[in-house]
Amino acid sequence: MEITVVDVPDRSRFEIRADGETAGVAAYHRRPGVIAFVHTEIDPRFEGQGLASKLIRAAFSAARSEGESVLPFCPFVRSYIARHREYVDLVPNEVRARFRLTADV
Repeated sequence: MEITVVDVPDRSRFEIRADGETAGVAAYHRRPGVIAFVHTEIDPRFEGQGLASKLIRAAFSAARSEGESVLPFCPFVRSYIARHREYVDLVPNEVRARFRLTADV
């Protein structure tokens, strides 16, 4: 299965595609320099394959390469950052406590 992740700005979301079919989305709101992730969803037919993690990793890679910060309003995105501390730096220092992403998490 060929997996790709694409940003679809006109739909305000990143999509993960499996053999060209949309398997899941990470919805966001953007403002200059910031991507606020609000919802992540994987089609039930594609669950259990790690696609949500692949989707978020790709979205974070895009944010990092564009110099954008991340606001993890989506519970999955927040928990992903808590488990993968290498992405904490994407969340601005001044709001990390709001998302329970302090040093002791």
